[in-house]
Amino acid sequence: MRMHNVSKIGIRFLFTSSIPVLLGLAQPSLAADRVALKQLEDRIRVEIDGQLFTEYYFKDVPRPFCYPLLGPGGLPMTRNWPMKDVPDEEHDHPHHRSLWFTHGAVNGHDFWSEAKNFGKIVHDGFAEVKSGKSDGVIRARNKWVAADGTVVCTDETTLRFHAPAAPSERMLDWEVTITAPGKEVVFGDTKEGSMGLRLAETMRLKGKVGKGHIVNSEGIKDGDTWGKRAAWCDYYGPVQGKIVGVAIFDHPGNPRHPTWWHVRDYGLFAANPFGKHDFEKLPDKTAGDFKIAAGQTVTFRWRFYLHEGDTGQGKVAQRYADYARSASR
Repeated sequence: MRMHNVSKIGIRFLFTSSIPVLLGLAQPSLAADRVALKQLEDRIRVEIDGQLFTEYYFKDVPRPFCYPLLGPGGLPMTRNWPMKDVPDEEHDHPHHRSLWFTHGAVNGHDFWSEAKNFGKIVHDGFAEVKSGKSDGVIRARNKWVAADGTVVCTDETTLRFHAPAAPSERMLDWEVTITAPGKEVVFGDTKEGSMGLRLAETMRLKGKVGKGHIVNSEGIKDGDTWGKRAAWCDYYGPVQGKIVGVAIFDHPGNPRHPTWWHVRDYGLFAANPFGKHDFEKLPDKTAGDFKIAAGQTVTFRWRFYLHEGDTGQGKVAQRYADYARSASR
C-alpha cells in the first residue's frame, strides 16, 4: 500500500512538473528574430529589427542583386535607377543594379554589362533561407549562362545579414563559391568587375549633386584610389543631409588579397581581383587572368560595413581589424 501511494505521488509530480516545459515547447519564442527573411515570388525581403534593410532579387533578372540598400536611419545608400526612376539621378550604366557580383570576361563571355549578347547569372534554387536572432542567411545556387545558352560555370552565393550592435551601423557578408563544372574557367583580366555597388548620387565624388569622398586602408584618397590595392576601401558622403558611408572589406583569405579597387568618381564602387593589367597599366592583357581547373572551386568573401559619419567617425579601420581577426580563427 505504501508503495502504491509513493507511485501516485511520483506520477503526480512528474506530470505537474512537466506542464511548464510542455507549454514552453508549444509557445513561440519570446525573443523575436532580429533579422527576418520573407521569401516572395521574385525576391527575398530582409528586415532588421522590423525595418526593411534590403531585398534580394533573383527571378527574371540579368543577375541576382540587392535593392534597396538602406543604411543607418533607413537612409538609401545606393542609386535607384534602373530599378526605379527618381529625380536627380544619372541614367548611365544600366547594369549598375544597386549591389551585385559578376564579371566582364568569363571564358570570353561578358556577364558585367547588359549590352548585346551578354551572359546572365540565372537562379537555380535556394539551399537555405533562414531568419535569426543574431543574423539571417540566404544560400542560393546560380548558373552562369552565356548568350548562346552555354553554362560557363556555377556558383553558390551566401549572404549573411547581421543584427547590428548599434543603430549607427549595418553589416552584410557576401560569399561566392565558383565551380568550373566540365572544363577550365578563366576569369579574364578586365576592369569590368566584380563585387560592386552603385552609390546614392549625393555620395559620389563628382556630379551635379555629388559631395562624397573615398579613403582606402593605405591612406590614399578620392580619385587616386582607382586601381590601387588595399585591404579595405570606404566611400562616404551626404544622404538627406546626414553623412554616411559604405566600406567594403576584402577577406584576408581571398585569392590575391589585398584586392584592386575599381572605384569611380561617379559612384561605382567595386572590389576586382582580376583586372591587374588595366589597373597597373601592364602590356600583358592576360596578366590578371584567374584560372579555375575543371571540377575545382574557388571562394571569395567580402563584408559590407554601412556606417554613420566619415571614415574616422565610422571607425572603419577598427572594424576591419575586428573582421580580419575573426577571419583568422
